[in-house]
Amino acid sequence: GILSIEQLISRVGVIGVTLMALLSGFGAVNCPYTYMSYFLRNVTDADILALERRLLQTMDMIVSKKKRIAVAHRTMFQRGEEHNKPTGFWGMIKSVTTSVAGSENLSLIQQEVDALEELSQQLFLETADLHATKERIEYSKTFQGKYFNFLGYFFSIYCVWKIFMATINIVFDRVGKTDPVTRGIEITVNYLGIQFDVKFWSQHISFILVGIIIVTSIRGLLITLTKFFYAISSSKSSNVIVLLLAQIMGMYFVSSVLLIRMSMPLEYRTIITEVLGEL
Repeated sequence: GILSIEQLISRVGVIGVTLMALLSGFGAVNCPYTYMSYFLRNVTDADILALERRLLQTMDMIVSKKKRIAVAHRTMFQRGEEHNKPTGFWGMIKSVTTSVAGSENLSLIQQEVDALEELSQQLFLETADLHATKERIEYSKTFQGKYFNFLGYFFSIYCVWKIFMATINIVFDRVGKTDPVTRGIEITVNYLGIQFDVKFWSQHISFILVGIIIVTSIRGLLITLTKFFYAISSSKSSNVIVLLLAQIMGMYFVSSVLLIRMSMPLEYRTIITEVLGEL
């Protein structure tokens, strides 16, 4: 019927799976780019010092030009050009010509200051980016950095394999009978010819991998949504945003349960399918 759990989950799952696809595509590109040392550009201390020197020179030019503007305003104030109007016909002509020339000069200097301030902001952001890249290079040389670098390569290969298999499943309209972990262990055991309890270890490794995927994906979802909500939230829209977050998390959880079945052994996949219905 329309109110059955299978019908409701199938409709919620459409939106949730679409959301997961968008976030997974973003994470599949962002995560290796963030953690893999292959994408790090070479940054030296000389590059940082040169950029900082340019930033300091720009700040000095801004200070000097603002000082010129302040001195000009003080001079005009001392002459009484801002408060007292000169008398007489020639005095009025002299006042108009000198004030126009002075205002044009000050406006030109102010335009230069605005351009230099914009340049200083760009230089500051670029300097901060170089410092962050230098810290990432230092971090990649540590044990934890090498560990994340290895995970970046591993999950990049895993992601490409999942895209390839998903494309084949869609084109040929088939459903996989073996989860990736069990299949990988079977290929490795057959290739190396060693004695290994595939059924026992595939269950544990599958559950560990599924747990990692769930935790990291939900964490990535919350971080991404937090950045988005910080950008659009206000005192009036906070309740609506919290409600929207709850709805998204519910759809995301249902979609995770639906999609995570393909990473589990067949017997546990069957149990979840019996609960959710023939989806």
